[in-house]
Amino acid sequence: MAEPEREVGMLQAMKRCLADFPTEARELCWSESVPYLDILPPPLEFYREWICPNKPCIIRNAFHHWPALKKWTLGYLRQKMGSKLVSVAVTPNGYADAVYQDWFVMPEERHMPFSAFLDILEKKITSPGVFYVQKQCSNLTEEFPELIGDVEPEIPWMKLALYLLCSWRRCKLIVNNILLSVLYVPELYPPATYHISEDGSFDILEDKTAEKVPWIPLDPLSPDLKQYPEYTQAKPLRCNVKSGEMLYLPSLWFHHVQQSHGCIAVNYWYDMEYDLKYSYYQLLDSLTKVAQPILDSSWNT
Repeated sequence: MAEPEREVGMLQAMKRCLADFPTEARELCWSESVPYLDILPPPLEFYREWICPNKPCIIRNAFHHWPALKKWTLGYLRQKMGSKLVSVAVTPNGYADAVYQDWFVMPEERHMPFSAFLDILEKKITSPGVFYVQKQCSNLTEEFPELIGDVEPEIPWMKLALYLLCSWRRCKLIVNNILLSVLYVPELYPPATYHISEDGSFDILEDKTAEKVPWIPLDPLSPDLKQYPEYTQAKPLRCNVKSGEMLYLPSLWFHHVQQSHGCIAVNYWYDMEYDLKYSYYQLLDSLTKVAQPILDSSWNT
């Protein structure tokens, strides 16, 4: 076999291996839907059945004893937090920390009394843009300490389960589909921030001091299959999380979140374990980056 033909054969073999991996992994490791647990499992069982295999699940009645489930009405929140200044994210469309027009755009952050935010939420006043309260790294403890008594500062049984794996640091439970990482390589985008103009329109201001952000710009609700034909190989897991339910979302899974109505979510973060699974993930990520030009040029051939 001539050398060029040998190289083509090797590249095609690499392409088949990477394309077959998600299917094999799904068949061996994951179900077609996110399982429900009706009771809190013992920490050791949860560690063995869910943390070690890195599988998501939804736990019913996980925090039914929290006062927040009954107390957190808009009237109660207004009474407890009305005059408190809080950080509010503002975007033109509800999308933030996302790619828009070849920029990785973050929300405009405003500080306003919580009562003013509630006035916008309840449509008592109108203002351009979509307003929501969110901030990375423990805004509940830093900006809403008045509400801490209505929830638990940590999840005791989860802390014990994860203590078997790693030391507790802080919490948020994240879901991401690791299978997609084999199909996509993040692109680098210059960071920017939304800024609302006097006429109510939004401008995008570049942040020239920050490094470019790696991101996968695909919209799973409306994927551009012409630009990302390999998305047809992805099989996302979809689930609905209702009031009183807890979603355990393992590390190294991509995710997309929507809400059907106004809601409040309390998220807990734990450190992941940098074990053999992480090494495999890094290996697949590196191989995909090397093979991506080949996959892009020959996926449909």
